[in-house]
Amino acid sequence: MYVILVYDINEKRVQKVLKICRKFLHWVQNSVFEGEITEAKLFKLKQQLNHVIDPEEDSVVIYTFLTEKYSRREILGKNKAVTDVII
Repeated sequence: MYVILVYDINEKRVQKVLKICRKFLHWVQNSVFEGEITEAKLFKLKQQLNHVIDPEEDSVVIYTFLTEKYSRREILGKNKAVTDVII
């Protein structure tokens, strides 16, 4: 499945959340990640995030799609996603 994850996290915890998200998804821009992920890995990602975030203060939103094929991205302004490939 394809997911887009966005978060609004207290700066005390944001580095931990960033590190967790980078293990599973691709960074797009500040507080936004996306990518293909299995259900098992998505479950693991959610578990790890739930151990770090404060549900009274922080917010994580995950949009899921069956496939990237049915999503479309339009960028207005600077594309902050890293697209360089090093072989």
